[in-house]
Amino acid sequence: MSFTIIEQATARMHRSELAVPGSNPSMFEKAAKSAADIIFLDVEDAVAPDDKEQARKNIIQGLNDIDWGTKTMMVRINGLDTHYMYRDVVDIVEACPRLDMILIPKVGVPADVYAIDMMVTQIEAAKKREKRIGFEVLIETALGMANVEAIAQSSRRLEAMSFGVADYAASTRARTTVIGGVNKDSVVLSDKDADGNRSSFWTDPWHAAQTRMMVACRAYGLRPIDGPFGDFGDPDGYLSAANRAAVLGYEGKWAIHPSQIELANQVFTPSEAEVTKAHRIMEAMAEAARAGKGAVSLDGRLIDIASIRMAEALIAKAEQIASSKK
Repeated sequence: MSFTIIEQATARMHRSELAVPGSNPSMFEKAAKSAADIIFLDVEDAVAPDDKEQARKNIIQGLNDIDWGTKTMMVRINGLDTHYMYRDVVDIVEACPRLDMILIPKVGVPADVYAIDMMVTQIEAAKKREKRIGFEVLIETALGMANVEAIAQSSRRLEAMSFGVADYAASTRARTTVIGGVNKDSVVLSDKDADGNRSSFWTDPWHAAQTRMMVACRAYGLRPIDGPFGDFGDPDGYLSAANRAAVLGYEGKWAIHPSQIELANQVFTPSEAEVTKAHRIMEAMAEAARAGKGAVSLDGRLIDIASIRMAEALIAKAEQIASSKK
């Protein structure tokens, strides 16, 4: 391990992140009763310009009046390039002690986060807030991805990054079909076989971007979260996208419809078999240590100290989920 030790962000359950438009307060109570780990009330993309002021008022009333239980409550503010942003921050942070986090959209450079941090720090001091507000940022532009490592180090409030695939696709001029989906033209052809036939294999157009953001997050102690999957009538497509992100090391995924919440929780919760295997790895390595060995075979495969780290991470995740249900 490096001598440089990175402090990990505040630990929170973050398997599913439910988006709820601030302009539709009739959805708030249902969201509060859902199984989502994190809810963000949105005053940005899901709200038309003429409705933003009322949406902000709805969010303030909803955060203060509704019992959200133990859920992490977050608000997605408008972008720094709009005249709505400062009132989002000032009005909501000043009036809502229940607020846990702010989701900052379209972050392009570290200074974007610095600006919101300055505002929130002053409001917290003025209002004598005891609960420190955390940040999640959306990496959804080419500029943001180009600066993702610097952004990951921009503020001690920063806890997570989400990959905003829709705006990212627009920013990079990618050819897309559905938000978060793949494209039939994104394929690799095999070489011809003896009969001249070739097989076609689909590729994931978001893999490189997701990997880069994930590495930045894990390097600097943040939670990497996958963004939306637009076709909420396609659970198989959602599960496929979520599983690809989970394999990379992502911690959770957005739900833009209540039907996607359980799918996200399912994918990002370690299975009983995985937890059992992790405990067996820990036991086998403990036995190896007693025998003076640094590695040992389990089920015909080599395991070593790196296996312990992976097992510990999985067990810790399972224990965090279990404790949240008590």
